[in-house]
Amino acid sequence: MARIRMLTSVAGDGFAWAPGEVVDLPGAQAAAWADGVRAVLVRSEEPETPEAPAPERTARKRAQARPRRETRTA
Repeated sequence: MARIRMLTSVAGDGFAWAPGEVVDLPGAQAAAWADGVRAVLVRSEEPETPEAPAPERTARKRAQARPRRETRTA
C-alpha cells in the first residue's frame, strides 16, 4: 500500500476524496493517481533536513555590519 495526498476532489461510486485528504491505495494505483495534478505521494518517513550552513558574509554585508564613522569637519 502507498499513501497519496489529494490535490483535487474526486468522487466515484462508493467513494469521495477531498483536497488534502490522505488515501491508502495499492502501489501501482497510487502511482497512477500521484501525477502532481490530482494527488502527490506521501512519504512514510520524514526526510532528514540537513543543518543549514552559516550564511556567507560578503564585503557588502561586512560593511553594513560596521558602524559608520562620522565625518569630521574642521
